[in-house]
Amino acid sequence: QVQLVESGGGLVQAGGSLRLSCAASERTLGRYAMGWFRQAPGKERDFVAAITRSADSTYYANSVKGRFTISRDNAKNTVYLQMNSLKPEDTAVYYCAASYYYDSPRATYEYNLWGQGTQVTVSS
Repeated sequence: QVQLVESGGGLVQAGGSLRLSCAASERTLGRYAMGWFRQAPGKERDFVAAITRSADSTYYANSVKGRFTISRDNAKNTVYLQMNSLKPEDTAVYYCAASYYYDSPRATYEYNLWGQGTQVTVSS
């Protein structure tokens, strides 16, 4: 079973930047479409961004479009989420997810592997 491990979260001021990383435990990340989700306290887990297996397409939630960038390096078995112009409303636990069966997954049920999450806190 492939395991996903997120890193790069932390505390940042509004307007700042963070880069999240998601590393896979096996050299098979290229078989999966990948995505990032986030969950704030008391709220549902929301889609943030997704990238296809070959990185030829990316998808974003409207709330992060133009500020966040998802990318992947299949040779390093790692997916990234570059977050710029962060806002307090971006505060949440961010989860990396992998989808074996879908090409451009944007719903939680389309993902079959999840990381443990990394906390991102944006102060005003």
